Amino acid sequence: MTLKTAIVQIGKKYRVYTEHYLNATADKTIILVNGSLATTASFAQTVRYLRPCFNVVLYDQPYAGQSKQHNQHDQPIRKEDEAEILLELIEHFRAQHVLSFSWGGAATLLALAQHPQRIEKAVISSFAARINTPMRDYLESGRHFLQACDRRNVGRLINSTIGKHLPSLFKRFNERHVSSLDEHEYRQMHFHVNEVLTQDTHCYVSCADAIEVPLLFINGERDEYTSVEDARLFATHSRQAQFQTIKNAGHFLDMEHPTAWNDTQQALLGFLQPVAKIPSQPRDLTFSSKASVIPPLQSANWVRL
Repeated sequence: MTLKTAIVQIGKKYRVYTEHYLNATADKTIILVNGSLATTASFAQTVRYLRPCFNVVLYDQPYAGQSKQHNQHDQPIRKEDEAEILLELIEHFRAQHVLSFSWGGAATLLALAQHPQRIEKAVISSFAARINTPMRDYLESGRHFLQACDRRNVGRLINSTIGKHLPSLFKRFNERHVSSLDEHEYRQMHFHVNEVLTQDTHCYVSCADAIEVPLLFINGERDEYTSVEDARLFATHSRQAQFQTIKNAGHFLDMEHPTAWNDTQQALLGFLQPVAKIPSQPRDLTFSSKASVIPPLQSANWVRL
């Protein structure tokens, strides 16, 4: 298995850091779309079960991770801009599948509604068709802390809400990552939260109406922020929607405990490769006595919102 990294020019405006895991036996490519504040490292656990089956592409948004040094940060990036970036990368890497996590689902739905010809299937995880009360409360609190660039309270808020079912080790990684962010990343997230709170989320279901490829929505049974019930509101808007619930899992799904890791893998690969043999759990995936997933060292910057 070969890893190639590159800076991809997107139009005349953005330069995006990418990681391309090449699998000589795979005939399909899947591109992964992060949530807010996240970097490629946030998909460390997911990549473990995708690499044996696909060529895998990860990337950092222009304001984050290893992309930020290559871009100007004078203006926030809109979700429409993120959708255009995704469409360009789909073409660049000739991807057939897309997997998004959390708020990465917004840009993914916008992109898919434009009917990219290469895409055959898409998985939307930890995303819902509306902003419910717990999510709104979380975002309102986050908006205040982000505006003040209050690093400590942003980290605490994440770990006490959407990240409350994570192992303690990952919570420590959350706080470490959030405390290391640049001020422009806080401005970007503040802009993003304002967008979510002030704009009608009906645009997401409108996108689902326009999407013609099969979609799989994956949500955690214990996720009150992007709940199973709210995700299933997409059912009447997507022609080929399927839904999977990960038992005893919260917002972060495969990062929360070994069973959730395995069940998320089964759901995702069962949808993307329904007749293929799903690989067994890697032998080097280590769990603590409290059933927490031990990430590789490079995952210190892994927040996935």
